[in-house]
Amino acid sequence: MTEEINKAIEVLQKGGLILYPTDTLWAIGCDATKDSAVQKLITFLQRKPNDPMVCLVAHEGMLEKYVEKVPDLAYDILDVATRPTTIVYDSSNEISLKVKAPDGSLAVRVASDKFCQYLINKFKKPLVATIAKIEGNSTPKSFKEIDAAILKGVDYVVNLQQENEGSRASTIIKLSGDHIVKVIRE
Repeated sequence: MTEEINKAIEVLQKGGLILYPTDTLWAIGCDATKDSAVQKLITFLQRKPNDPMVCLVAHEGMLEKYVEKVPDLAYDILDVATRPTTIVYDSSNEISLKVKAPDGSLAVRVASDKFCQYLINKFKKPLVATIAKIEGNSTPKSFKEIDAAILKGVDYVVNLQQENEGSRASTIIKLSGDHIVKVIRE
């Protein structure tokens, strides 16, 4: 695993794209703080402008560094969640504007996958985690369902967990400053 982490970090530091396993689906990722890397991802996946993305952080300390104010309710939700949960926060720090929604909000998930935790910890920055598919195509549920264009188009494919199957997207919850909780995806 250490070799895979080091190879992935080398690509990320150069502003490249990686295809990597997460606690949900396979994702294409890049440095969430670097505009040029995020733009490369947007162009590659043919995403719509201002289409928000998810960031992965390694732990709650990193969450607190990049989210302007983490409501106490977020910690409660994370404590009781039975599956990976992405929370949309009102505002963030040091993240590329290209990752955020037009209203400035940011979707963040604390990774539960050990590889992701180690990778993000060693990289010391959040990663974008967007589903490994070109806009308009179906969502791959396993590595073997990922389109060949994705495999050829990223700068590095992590060689771990490629046999795992049956993953699904995370739950997404939006927390607003006025204590409103909205479930976006169950």
